Amino acid sequence: MRTYIGRQQAISPEDFAELALGTPIELWLGVEGESDEERAARLDAARDILADNPNLPDDLIRIAAQVIEENPDLFDVIPLSRPALRRRTARKGVAA
Repeated sequence: MRTYIGRQQAISPEDFAELALGTPIELWLGVEGESDEERAARLDAARDILADNPNLPDDLIRIAAQVIEENPDLFDVIPLSRPALRRRTARKGVAA
């Protein structure tokens, strides 16, 4: 099964998000160890993108919903069996 956003194939969930957003996912989530200045610059860029594209969050949600609808097996969940509980039997008698 292959997923395409436009003409680009999304191989991983990160690819899917980046192609759907049109920007690197790190722009929205940040990166570990970024400085305060880097974070401020990243957030400014994200605000500018959202100001220029006010429908971006709705478009992303719509694309994600479409992929989920077309690929319901992405969320197949197999319940794990629980081990049988071991019951302690009461011992009758006198302690030594």
